[in-house]
Amino acid sequence: MNQTLAITPLDEVTACPLQYGAICWRMHRGKVEVLLITSRDTGRWVIPKGWPMDQRSPSEAAQQEAWEEAGVCGEIAETAIGLFNYVKLLTPRRSCECAVQVFALRVSELVDKFPERNERRRKWFAAEKAARKVNEPQLRQVLMGLSANFITEPPELVVEQVLATA
Repeated sequence: MNQTLAITPLDEVTACPLQYGAICWRMHRGKVEVLLITSRDTGRWVIPKGWPMDQRSPSEAAQQEAWEEAGVCGEIAETAIGLFNYVKLLTPRRSCECAVQVFALRVSELVDKFPERNERRRKWFAAEKAARKVNEPQLRQVLMGLSANFITEPPELVVEQVLATA
């Protein structure tokens, strides 16, 4: 018996405001590592990101999200190094397409107690492996670009070069 599975399209797809995210990175044994966290809904690997915040610049909002979602402390670049899009599921039948402006955040400390510690996992990956773990193609490109450039240049210089061309 041949059965066809009916797939119902989402009833409503709306545009979302711009979000802000942080690529949290460190140097470990001479190589760049990127901290990824799991999403709360599907458990896929993502970067910390969230909505604009009153009284905070875009980079400050990204830094706050990194603290809340991953327990990250560190220095964040003031200028975005990239942008990616993804579809955020709001309800089973409602979603929005979000654009995320991405900022580089050099991690100086990871704390054990942070607001979403019971809702997410976090893990360090080599930058090129982190790029393979994320689902969003544009985010993958940003991570691969950093990975490729960090091999031949100090990370601080690469971030400065990316910022100069942004």
